[in-house]
Amino acid sequence: MLVSEGGVEVAVPEARDGASDGSGDGVFFNPTQELNRDVTVAVLRAYRDRDPRASSYLDAMAASGIRGVRAGREGYDVTCADVDRDAVALARENLARNDVAGEAVHRDVNALLHDEGPFDVVDVDPFGTPMPFADSAFANTRDLVCVTATDTAPLCGAHFNSGVRKYATVPQNTEYHAEMGLRVLVSALVRTAARYDTAAVPILSHVTRHYARTYLELDHRATSADAAIDELGYVHHCDDCLHRSSETGLVAHPPEACPHCGSSVRTAGPVWLGSVRDAEFACAVRAHVTDDMGEAKAARSLLETLAAEVTAPTHYDQHKLCKQWGVPAPGMDDFVAALEDAGYEASRAHYHGTALKTTASVSEMRAATDDLF
Repeated sequence: MLVSEGGVEVAVPEARDGASDGSGDGVFFNPTQELNRDVTVAVLRAYRDRDPRASSYLDAMAASGIRGVRAGREGYDVTCADVDRDAVALARENLARNDVAGEAVHRDVNALLHDEGPFDVVDVDPFGTPMPFADSAFANTRDLVCVTATDTAPLCGAHFNSGVRKYATVPQNTEYHAEMGLRVLVSALVRTAARYDTAAVPILSHVTRHYARTYLELDHRATSADAAIDELGYVHHCDDCLHRSSETGLVAHPPEACPHCGSSVRTAGPVWLGSVRDAEFACAVRAHVTDDMGEAKAARSLLETLAAEVTAPTHYDQHKLCKQWGVPAPGMDDFVAALEDAGYEASRAHYHGTALKTTASVSEMRAATDDLF
């Protein structure tokens, strides 16, 4: 069958949601990842403005080759790689179908990166965890590593032991589980890059539906890698009163009890505590979203929210807060505005419709929004 997306047309053997259908075996096209791909194209456009020298792009898990085809249409020198011979043949066919000059190769991407790298931009979009490909990506990429992770349960702590094994950190399953997963992912990637004296700095990241996606700009200086490591730390979370705090550093100093209610706390980390995006770059990416993209409206909304997000390392669920307080939930915009009027930083968060970020504590939020109830 033929599908059209973002001004290209590709042949695909089947279309299915890789998050819920099957094991990821065989060549398939995932239509629910169109937003991911639309944002990727906008990132490639914006990054070309940021660094005009960036020219080569590796689609590390090509499948149908649609990412590579769309990158090639943006003027990147494309290589599509896959360990499935049928995928390589299909990617080669789709490059030709769209008059894109590029190469499709039957190679394990780790071997390819070590033998033929470095590439300017490497896109790692596997089924499940990206960690088996992280070392070769950071060791053999000049400018930008784009990473998708679909194993959200290990990332957020719902599958605790798997999260510890894959990401060498302690994840905790909280009401901000999506952000926990993203910060666990970025932490693991930053620590991997640092082994190569490289700083991997997230310039755009989001969690959408069943996956986390981050774009990491590389700085190949040991001092910059040290600075990135300094952005790692721990989050201490109280399940009873929802209070949470964070501390930077690689050694955790969890409180013996919650300072607000005296209950025990859970500690997650090391996680990335820094910003998960560059606000200016997020705005630039939004400007490169075009109407021929099938998810243009959703992409613009996502990027607008990302650009405005407060950089606090966790978010709150407004409905859970109000349930805790025994009051009805007011409008989100009114809630955020009340926090801002009280002198706190506050914003919506992109993770879901009732998610918000703020520098206010739980008790400070209750006091600041009292007039709304």
